[in-house]
Amino acid sequence: MTKTLLFLSVFASGFAFAQEDLLKDIDTIQTKNTETSPPAFKALQIVTGQSTKLSAKNEWYVVIAHRFGDVSKGFKDFFGLDDASTKLGVIYGVTDGLSLSLSRETNLKTFEGGAKYKLLKQSENFPLDVVGYNVMAVNTDLSTDNYPHLKFGDRLSYLTQALISRRFNENFSLQLTPSYVHKNLYEPMVEDKNQFLTGLGGRYKISKRISINAEYFVNFDNHSFYKNPLSIGMDIETGGHVFQLLFTNSQLNSDIGYLTNASGKWEKGQIFFGFNLYRVF
Repeated sequence: MTKTLLFLSVFASGFAFAQEDLLKDIDTIQTKNTETSPPAFKALQIVTGQSTKLSAKNEWYVVIAHRFGDVSKGFKDFFGLDDASTKLGVIYGVTDGLSLSLSRETNLKTFEGGAKYKLLKQSENFPLDVVGYNVMAVNTDLSTDNYPHLKFGDRLSYLTQALISRRFNENFSLQLTPSYVHKNLYEPMVEDKNQFLTGLGGRYKISKRISINAEYFVNFDNHSFYKNPLSIGMDIETGGHVFQLLFTNSQLNSDIGYLTNASGKWEKGQIFFGFNLYRVF
């Protein structure tokens, strides 16, 4: 835990001393088409769910996402700091309109590969950004001890999303996210094989460097044992990069896990503190 806090301190300090002109670049996007609006979101995620922002061509992002344990357990588990889940990943901008990602999360030992692609851009002639997002996940935590007839295909699950956002002004943006999840292996007593969700997320900028973000997904799976994921976060823009702090009722960092395996209850204080770090090269 000490190493984690030291890492955060060094990382955030490095951001704080970055060049101020990079901050200006965040708020003023230069494009060849002056009629095209700047991105609705400054980070690649609203909180944990994806935003309509894409990495630029030839950009590499290194992603470190951390979710600590349930804060309601109190001092015994140091308010969740003793029980953490971490995701490490990379994102590459193939073009300005297409990026590919690969990540691995400690919880359930899940690998995810994703493709994110721009379909439509908000402009003076069109009111929305529309982005497609597809993920294939591999759960390597499954064991033949529990599933004697386990096949590789049983480890796979899939996500398809349409990310639809609008930047209303410099401070305020909203996004609608219809989603579909398919799991090859599932527990019929607690969830469906095919799950449909709709998410609503937004960002409100409260200062030059800080915005408040929130997102909520409704899962229309009537059999689900799990909860609808609700997350609140803060974007801190530092030297051209965004550092995200958040509270959520879903400890999982993976896209599919976050959407379909939220276990915490906000009303009972069962929430998880976490952060997202992005470093671009």
